[in-house]
Amino acid sequence: MSVSTTVRDIMSTHVMAVRKNASFKEIAAMLREQRVSAFPVLDDDDKVIGVVSEADLMAKEVLRDAAPGMPGGILGDREQAKAKAEGVTAAELMTAPPVTIDPDASVPHAARLMYDRRVKRLPVIAEDGRLIGILTRSDVLRVFSRSDEEIRRELMEDVIAGTALTASARLTVTVKDGVVTITGAPETAAAGRDIIDAARHVEGVIAVRDQLASPLA
Repeated sequence: MSVSTTVRDIMSTHVMAVRKNASFKEIAAMLREQRVSAFPVLDDDDKVIGVVSEADLMAKEVLRDAAPGMPGGILGDREQAKAKAEGVTAAELMTAPPVTIDPDASVPHAARLMYDRRVKRLPVIAEDGRLIGILTRSDVLRVFSRSDEEIRRELMEDVIAGTALTASARLTVTVKDGVVTITGAPETAAAGRDIIDAARHVEGVIAVRDQLASPLA
């Protein structure tokens, strides 16, 4: 994968989803059989209108034995939890609006969205809202499976060679277990900073060790 890898490149197009009128028992059985934690919920036009998860279904069990005077904070938003506990279809149980992503979004953007919104998977939707794929945390982490040689080649050919014609002759790049070490003397301090910054954004790079010397006179 290169720096231009998008969600489309790594998403799964084999997507399990449920219709808005799917029953509680149907959803629970599918979650168990498919060994996933959530499903996108589709309307009659195949558009994603929400996500139903194990947590959404658990509200029914949690509130069943809840003490009448139990503080709302223990269960989070008690009213929302109560509504889910009384729900019997996907439309009533789901969390909406769903957190979704565009297929042309970058992988770093997807990672930030997952982290910020605390979700394990993102439905990938087309411009018309239709479901076209699913992106999971493990899909995002695939960028770190790039070999050290792939990373080094991209750094030399796309990052360093693209900075200055003589940069590749002045700098040495080594990559071990995704950790990049760059040594040598760049033409200018600014060029050195640009190279280090660009290296940090190459997919698969875990860390960058800046061992650049002062620029040559």
